[in-house]
Amino acid sequence: MDDWFVAQVEQHGADIHAYLSRRTIDGIADDLLGDVWVAAYSGRSGFDPDLGSARAWLFGVARHVLHGYYRKHRLRTAVARAVGIDRPLDETAAVDARLDAAALAPQLTQGLRELPAVERELLLLVAWENLTPTEAAQVLGIPAGTARSRLHRARQRMDERLSGSPQAQDEPNRQEADR
Repeated sequence: MDDWFVAQVEQHGADIHAYLSRRTIDGIADDLLGDVWVAAYSGRSGFDPDLGSARAWLFGVARHVLHGYYRKHRLRTAVARAVGIDRPLDETAAVDARLDAAALAPQLTQGLRELPAVERELLLLVAWENLTPTEAAQVLGIPAGTARSRLHRARQRMDERLSGSPQAQDEPNRQEADR
């Protein structure tokens, strides 16, 4: 294994694991982390430092692996229901349970659910994973300017939700129109 890759694993491994842990149920993050390292090592020749940091690239790989996991999980859940085994896992409940803001947890949770998926993911990458807006844009495959404007909009919506402003009550209706 090359020294550059080992250095990236050592430097960013804990952050990538935390990212996966916050988005899955117990035990799954460890398995997915292994998948991330395999995918990243296999695709390391595709990393271009001129396009962004190794950290953002690794978060992009982790996001791709996580989405693959959820696609497979949804398929398994659909098959289980079709054959009469009705015990799907609720990953969102596990993620919600990890929010460390007891007084605001219901409002935070509802506010995050009401955000469009891209804004929610962008906000989480910046707030939880400490990525810069530019790095988060790289992870999501969108222009940096677009990421900054979506992040601004997501923060405004969360501020409105947490402040209890009347606009926050109308937000779900406004979002439906945006979709």
